[in-house]
Amino acid sequence: MALEMFRKEETLAMRKKLIGQSCRLFYSDDPVKIVRARGQYLYDENGKRYLDCISNVQHVGHCHPSITQAATTQMELLNANSRFLHDNIVQYAGRLAATLPDKLRVFYFVNSGSEANDLALRLAHQYTQHEDVIVLDHAYHGHLTSLIDISPYKFQKLTGQKEWVHVAPIPDTYRGIFREDHPNPAQAYADTVKDVIDKVHQKGRKVSAFFSESLPSVGGQILLPKGYSTKVAEYVRSAGGVFVADEVQTGFGRVGSHFWAFQLQGDDFSPDIVTMGKPMGNGHPLSCVATTAEIAGAFTANGVEYFNTFGGNPVSCAIGLAVLDVIEKEDLRGNSSRVGGHLLDRLRELQTKHPIIGDVRGVGLFVGLEMVTDKEQRTPATDAAAQVVRRLKEEYICVSTDGPWENIVKFKPPMCFSMEDADLVADRIHHILTDMERSHQKLDSGDLRRTGVILEEDKGRNAEVFNTTNLTDPYHN
Repeated sequence: MALEMFRKEETLAMRKKLIGQSCRLFYSDDPVKIVRARGQYLYDENGKRYLDCISNVQHVGHCHPSITQAATTQMELLNANSRFLHDNIVQYAGRLAATLPDKLRVFYFVNSGSEANDLALRLAHQYTQHEDVIVLDHAYHGHLTSLIDISPYKFQKLTGQKEWVHVAPIPDTYRGIFREDHPNPAQAYADTVKDVIDKVHQKGRKVSAFFSESLPSVGGQILLPKGYSTKVAEYVRSAGGVFVADEVQTGFGRVGSHFWAFQLQGDDFSPDIVTMGKPMGNGHPLSCVATTAEIAGAFTANGVEYFNTFGGNPVSCAIGLAVLDVIEKEDLRGNSSRVGGHLLDRLRELQTKHPIIGDVRGVGLFVGLEMVTDKEQRTPATDAAAQVVRRLKEEYICVSTDGPWENIVKFKPPMCFSMEDADLVADRIHHILTDMERSHQKLDSGDLRRTGVILEEDKGRNAEVFNTTNLTDPYHN
C-alpha cells in the first residue's frame, strides 16, 4: 500500500507541528521536498532534478541497486539480534580489517557515528584509567551528551567547557596561527598539543585521549599538514593517552588515494582507535569502532558485558559488505581522485578570476571553497557564501557551508560524482560570482543584500524536469 503524498505546503505545516524545531531543514526559508533519488541526483515532488553535492552519507550513490538488493535479500532471509551467531558480522569485520593497519583488528559494531565516538571515549577511559580529553577547536564529534562535551562547535554555545576537556588550535594553514608560509606547520601545530598536555599535567590531571577528525569538516574542510598526527600521537602516548581518529565523515575512500583519511599522514602512522559511520551503510544506520587487542582487552576486563542489539545485525553487515564491493568494482576511489582533482583545478581557476575566493583546498571528493572579502586580511565573507548556496539552489545544485564563520562552501557529494557534474558546479559558481560582481553588490560580510538576479542565458540550465516513471538511471548509462 503506497503512502499518502502530501502537498509540499502540507508537509511543511505538519513538520512544524510534529517535529522538534531544533531539527532544522536544509534551505529552511524555502525547503526542497525530495521524493526520490538516484546516484548523485535528487528529485523533488515536481520531478525536477537537483545535483547533490551534500550527501556524503549516500557514499556510492543514492539507491544503488547493489545495495538495495543486498538489503532486500538479507531482510527476506533473516534479521536478528546481533547476539546470535552469524557469518555476516565476521565476514564484514574481516573485510574492514584488510583496509586498516595490522594492529587495528578488533571491531565493535554500532548504529551511528555518535554511538561509535561515545564508545571510543569509553574504550580510551577504560584502557588508560585517565579522564582528560584533548580536542581541536571547532570540532564536532556527535550529538550525545558525552560528545557535546568534547565538541567545541557545540559546547561553546551551550554549557561551556568541562574541566576534563582541553582544546588545541585547529591546524589550519590558511587561517590558523601557523600558515602556509611556515617552514614546518606540522611540527608547530603538534607542539601546541604538547603545550596543552603540559598544562594538563600542571593541574595534576592525566590525558586519556587525543580526539580528532582525520580531516576536520565542521571546522572548515581542513587538511592536516602531513606529519602532524604522527607527532601528536607520539606526545599523547608519552603522556599515557591514546590517539582516536574520527573517520565518520572521511572514511571509505573519499580522499581517493587512500581508503582512510588518516593514511594521508604517512605509512608510519596508525591511530589507536578509529571510528567510522556515515558512508558505511550508504544511508542505512551502520557504524563501527576499530581498535587494538590491548585496548579491547582492557574493556573486556572491566567485567561488564557490552552488547548492542542492532549493531552488526545480518542486514546491516550485508549492506556494509555490498558497499565495499561497489567501491571496489566501480573504482570509486579512482573516480574520487580523478573527479575531485578536476573539481579542485576548476575552482582554483575561478580563484584567479574572482577575488572573493580566498582559498580552495581539498583531496578527492572532500573539497572546500573559502570566501573572503579581503585576501590580505582573509576576512570571512559569510553572507556572500550564503548567497552562493542560495543561488546554486536556484540552479538546482545543492551545496552547504561550514567553518567557524560559515564562509566555506563545501563539497562532499556521492562518490559517483562525474566530470560533467564538476564542470557544471564550477560553471554555475563562475556565473553566479560574475553576476554578483556585475550587480555591484557590496561583498562585505554583514552588508550583502540578495538581489535574486540570474543571468538570462543561465536560467534553467540544470532545471530538467523528468517523468518520474521514466527517469534517467545513472547506474545504467
